[in-house]
Amino acid sequence: MTARILYGKEFAAKIREEARREAERLRRETGVTPGLAVVIAGHDPASEVYVRNKHKACDELGLFSLAVELPETATREELLAKIDDLNHDERIHGILVQLPLPKALAAAESEVLFRIDPAKDVDGFHPVNVGRLSIGEAALVPCTPAGCVRMLELAGIPIDGARAVVIGRSNIVGKPMMNLLLQRSATVTVCHSHTKDLAAITREADILVAAVGRPGFVTADMVKPGATVIDVGINRVAPKKLVGDVDFEAVSEVAGAITPVPGGVGLLTIAMLMQNTVTAAKLQMTK
Repeated sequence: MTARILYGKEFAAKIREEARREAERLRRETGVTPGLAVVIAGHDPASEVYVRNKHKACDELGLFSLAVELPETATREELLAKIDDLNHDERIHGILVQLPLPKALAAAESEVLFRIDPAKDVDGFHPVNVGRLSIGEAALVPCTPAGCVRMLELAGIPIDGARAVVIGRSNIVGKPMMNLLLQRSATVTVCHSHTKDLAAITREADILVAAVGRPGFVTADMVKPGATVIDVGINRVAPKKLVGDVDFEAVSEVAGAITPVPGGVGLLTIAMLMQNTVTAAKLQMTK
């Protein structure tokens, strides 16, 4: 068996087009252009690339974007004050603080993220949005797991009634992924570093999501024949080589569908950020 390769570019394009159409409709009907502010402190090269890509995506979809750049020496108070300003800025419907923060601000990360108005929390990290997701209410959802689920839907892979296994219990991927799959009537098991006989559990999965941050962790003997394997991992194993949490070559001979790394889930994250920005604007207009 050779797996169907779920290339992120194909699905990201569809998500971005959905966001573009929704943004255009909102602009036409209300005069409001969805706006995203990205706050970056310091000069981390990788973060600067991510920020440029986010602003480029906004430009391509007709969204307003604002870059808020703070120096490496910015204080906690200065960063919080900037977030307060954006919370009250009517041009801005979504606020994202680029992580990681400089070392001097690292201890304030939770305080900074929780300072964002939940209605503008396009990363979906605020406790209010986490709580809404957990009880099945409308919420802004973390972009990566939301993109994974949207990809499954666009690819026509059944979720309702499927047995799903998520490896990883992080607040960014594992836990929201669990809730999103549960909302779509999958039966979900979450595994982690303390799970016993992990391979026996993963071999039961119709949908297997790997988000552990360990190169090649999921091997072919851990995968049910014909399963869909979603690889969220991004691991740098050489200066110019990225690999996922799944042994792609071996697992693609067993799985029915699989995402590559690079070229898979990562491309969906910015697309879902655009969608979240438009969704946030619509929710704020409704209120």
